[in-house]
Amino acid sequence: MPDQDIAGVVTRGMRSLLARRDAELAAGASPVGWKIGFNTPAIQEHFGLGDPVVGYLVDTGVVPDGGTVAVAGWALPALEVEVAVRVDGQGRVAGLAPALELVDLDMDFGDLAAVLAGNICHRAVVFGPEVPGVDPWAVRVTVHKNGEPAAEGRLAEDPATTAAFVRSYLAAHGAVLREGDRIIAGSMVAPLAVAAGDHIAVGFGPLGELGLRFVA
Repeated sequence: MPDQDIAGVVTRGMRSLLARRDAELAAGASPVGWKIGFNTPAIQEHFGLGDPVVGYLVDTGVVPDGGTVAVAGWALPALEVEVAVRVDGQGRVAGLAPALELVDLDMDFGDLAAVLAGNICHRAVVFGPEVPGVDPWAVRVTVHKNGEPAAEGRLAEDPATTAAFVRSYLAAHGAVLREGDRIIAGSMVAPLAVAAGDHIAVGFGPLGELGLRFVA
């Protein structure tokens, strides 16, 4: 578990993150859900964390499947391949869908509070339709970049465990996981660098496919 100093850094960072979310909602954005950040042991160890962290999603960052994302001005644009977990009123898994997250990895790896305040590098998210009755352990992802194989992966954690973690984490920081919220559950492959001109196609097995193009 994080030591007291790291816990204090996380508390300060989450206070800033949630204040940023409140400002976006006050400006007219609608809540969509939450995101798992730092779901790999290596990045957790770097920051002295014992668990992932949680960021937020709002509708102004939602991009349609097959759409384009302009990355002009981004420092280190990257794509993460995820599963979206929709929760019911008790915080249990109510549906699964494919998802892609777009992040800009130009962050100060020495300042965890600042990374949290910036919503953990989040820039946009893509959702596919939910597919009823999918066994999450049957989801295997294959990523193609400009027609060439780029990565493969699978879920590392039961979506029910992810939902329970997010509910507890948010409660500890004064926020609430609500019915209908979606959680993107952490990347199943290493972040994939992208640039203007790239086309990404991702197969999710029983959850279908998603694609994106990147422009300047």
